[in-house]
Amino acid sequence: MALLLSPPKLVLLAVCLAVKADIDSLVALAAHHGAVLRKELLLRIVLTYLPETLRSSEYAFFVQQLENGSFTETEAKNIDYSAVGALSEDEARKKVKKLRLLPLTVPGDSCNGEVSEDVTTKFLLCRAYRVDEEAGLLNELPGLLTPFLEHAPCIRTLMVSTLLPLLRRNCEYHPHQPISYTLLGFQQLPDKVAVNLLLSQTGARDEDLPIIGRDLRGLVGPWLLNKKRWKGRQFNTVSSSEPEDINKDGLCPGWEHVLKWLTDQAAVSWRVAVNAIDQWDGPEDADCDSQDEIWYDDKEREYLTQTYARAALASAYLISDVSNEALEGAYEIAAKTATRLGQDPVSPLHTVAGMLPPLAEQINEQVSLPRNATYMRNDLLDSSNFLTSPSNSSIVFLQAIILSAFILTRAGCPLSLRRAGELALIQDEREQKSEATKLIHCLINNGHKTDDRSWIKARNEILWLRDWGAEDEAVSSDVPGKGIFGQLKREFLEVETLKAFLASARMFFLPSTRPSFCWAIVNHC
Repeated sequence: MALLLSPPKLVLLAVCLAVKADIDSLVALAAHHGAVLRKELLLRIVLTYLPETLRSSEYAFFVQQLENGSFTETEAKNIDYSAVGALSEDEARKKVKKLRLLPLTVPGDSCNGEVSEDVTTKFLLCRAYRVDEEAGLLNELPGLLTPFLEHAPCIRTLMVSTLLPLLRRNCEYHPHQPISYTLLGFQQLPDKVAVNLLLSQTGARDEDLPIIGRDLRGLVGPWLLNKKRWKGRQFNTVSSSEPEDINKDGLCPGWEHVLKWLTDQAAVSWRVAVNAIDQWDGPEDADCDSQDEIWYDDKEREYLTQTYARAALASAYLISDVSNEALEGAYEIAAKTATRLGQDPVSPLHTVAGMLPPLAEQINEQVSLPRNATYMRNDLLDSSNFLTSPSNSSIVFLQAIILSAFILTRAGCPLSLRRAGELALIQDEREQKSEATKLIHCLINNGHKTDDRSWIKARNEILWLRDWGAEDEAVSSDVPGKGIFGQLKREFLEVETLKAFLASARMFFLPSTRPSFCWAIVNHC
C-alpha cells in the first residue's frame, strides 16, 4: 500500500505520525519515500507538529539520520496507513494546502549571524526555542543539541554560552529563584542585564559563600565564550597595530560588567568579593561541561588577567568595614592578586604584622602621589588609576595601608583601609597626629600589657607606621616617611610612646634604644 500513496497522502501521513510522535514509523516513511519527503519538508513537519513535550532522546537520532541521509533499516509495512487510506486524492490535496508548516527561520541576531542556509542547523535552533517557549523544558535541550555540536559553530555557541549558563542558573544552582526569561529572550538581553540576572543570587545567602566560585566558573565563564561579547574582534586576528594599553580597549563589555558587579559587591558585602576573588581565577577558569571552549589568544588573556587584577585591587579599596576580619579579607585579595600576576608570594597578614617588613622602597612615586587620594573613591577601574594598576608597587602599597589599618584596629583604634590610604597619600600632619594620638591613648585605655615586650612591640609598630620600614640610616627624624604617620617626627612619636608607658605606671629601658628615645626618657623621668 505504501508504494501506491500519492505525494499529498505521504505528506499528510508524515504529519499524522509527527502528531502521534511515532518516530519509528516516521523514520521508515522517510527511508522509503525520500524523493517526496525531502529533508527540509520533513524538518518543517517535525518542527510544526511534533509535540514539544517529547523527550529529545526520542527524536534526535531521527534528525541525525535525516542529516546523514542514512536511515535505520525498517519495514514500511509496520506503518499505520489508516489515517490517509480513506482519503480521496482531491481531499488529500486540499488538506495539504491547508497545512501551515512553520518556516525554518531563525530569529534575527540570535546566533551572531553564523546561521547559514543549512536547514538542519536552522531546524535545531528553531526547535530549541520552541521547546523552551511552548513546553518550558529547558533541560531537554542538551539532549537535542549535543549530538550536533560539531555540525555548526552557532549550535556550539548557543549550547555553551547561552543554554549551559541559563540551565545551570535556573535548574541546578538557584532553582528557588529562576530567571524569568526564555532561552531566546535571555540570549538577546543586553550584557549588563544578563550579568546581573546570572549573578543575582550569587553570594546572596551566607551559606552560599563557599560556592561563589562555582557560580562564576559555571555561569560567567561559559557566558563570556561568545564572540559577540567581544567588541569588533575575532579571536586570533588581533592587529599588531592596536594600542598597547589593553585596559583602554574595552575589548569585552560583558566582562566589564562582571568586574563592575564584583566591585559593587565589595562595597556592600565584602565577604562576597573576597570569596569570589579567592575561589575564581577569572574567565579562563570556566566550566564548560567538558566542552573544550577556552580559545582566548594571548592578547585577550593579557586583557582579562590585568583587568581582573585591577578589579580585585579596586574591590579591596571599596571594603569599608573596619573589623580585623574585613582587613584580613582585603589582605587576602592583595595576596591572591600578587600570585596571579606571577609576583613573589605574600606572607599572611598576621605574619607580616609580627615582622613589620620594609615596604617603603618598593612603592614608586607614581603610586604615592597625593593626587592619587581621589582615586580611592573614584574611577577605581580606570586604566589611569595607579592605585589599582596591576603592578608590584600598587600591590605593596595596598599591603602597607592594610597592615597599617590592621595595627590600629587590632589595638582598639579602628581605622578603615580608605582612611589609612588617605593618611599615607595626602600626608596631612594634623590628621596624622590625631590618629597617632588616638592610637597611643588606646594602648593605655584598652588595658595594654605593661610588660617590656608589649611596649617594645607597640613602639616598633608606631615607628613602622611612620616610614613603613624604610632603612634606618636613610631616615632621620626630619625626613618625612611614606607611612600613615609620615609627617610626624620620630622624636614626637618616641616621646608620646614614653608618656603612654609612664601612664601605665612602669618604666622600661631598651638595650638597643635609639638616642632620641633615650633623650626622651631622661627628660620625662
